[in-house]
Amino acid sequence: MHGAMAGAIGGGRVRSSVGLCQGWLLPVLLSAACMVCVSCRVTRRVAFPEPRGGVLTGSGFYRTAAAYGWRARDSFAIDAFERGCVPGYLRRFVPVCSRWTDSTGGEWRAVFRVSRDYFMVGTDADRARVPLTPMAGQRIADALGCFLPTRRLVDLIDAQSRVRLEPVPMYAFRDSTVTMMQHDLIVEGQRRGRRGLVSGIKKDVVLCSEEALKGRSHRVAIYGWHRSDGRPIQPLYTGHVDGYVDYSHGIRFVCRRVWVNGRWMDYAELMRHPLMRGLITDERGVMMERY
Repeated sequence: MHGAMAGAIGGGRVRSSVGLCQGWLLPVLLSAACMVCVSCRVTRRVAFPEPRGGVLTGSGFYRTAAAYGWRARDSFAIDAFERGCVPGYLRRFVPVCSRWTDSTGGEWRAVFRVSRDYFMVGTDADRARVPLTPMAGQRIADALGCFLPTRRLVDLIDAQSRVRLEPVPMYAFRDSTVTMMQHDLIVEGQRRGRRGLVSGIKKDVVLCSEEALKGRSHRVAIYGWHRSDGRPIQPLYTGHVDGYVDYSHGIRFVCRRVWVNGRWMDYAELMRHPLMRGLITDERGVMMERY
């Protein structure tokens, strides 16, 4: 469905949570700093399944799934992933940096490796983003040795993105497969062949605090869909049941091994750490670690 991905370096916005500098230099400087780190220590290839069992294109996925509900669509997407029907573009992760000063004055720096775009199926010549429930997203994340982002990580990704696109809301048949396909085509029209870390096109399915869940189970947490000025359309929201997914939802993967002050850490250890957790979350209390 799509050609190769996008990108001119997008203008910067000020985000105090990043805490490095202000103005348009922010994404450029962060990206440059991360690339130095990655070239030295952090570069690791994410092991996606190798292609087998025939080619499935993005347009072919949506032709077959046009009348599917969420269960059948999730199953079809998982099967496509397991057969290696994922474009090479999605297999290459990029660094995103985080910096945090703890309550004792200690300085912490982390490099996360994130997918450049949201989950998609197909080939580099014909690919399509596919919204998933958190259950399906978690299953694929587990297979990749990844986790789903937090609110803070979504903000950091947007601040350091190279291709920042303006959100395009749609209002009719929001949870239909056809609307998902139509929205994906709109995004590709906006992208216009630019390459790089993409933001602004989806609300992220995120991990959140137990406080945000308000004692409810079987919920999906969504956040983001940042405008070009850095303001998110969607605040952190946990009102939908976990079987709800619509065209605006996206699954982005983050490698669970994080480079923190010169050593590898598991993301769950980072979330629980009393001093370093600010690198990965801006929420208080116990964080959910998976769906």
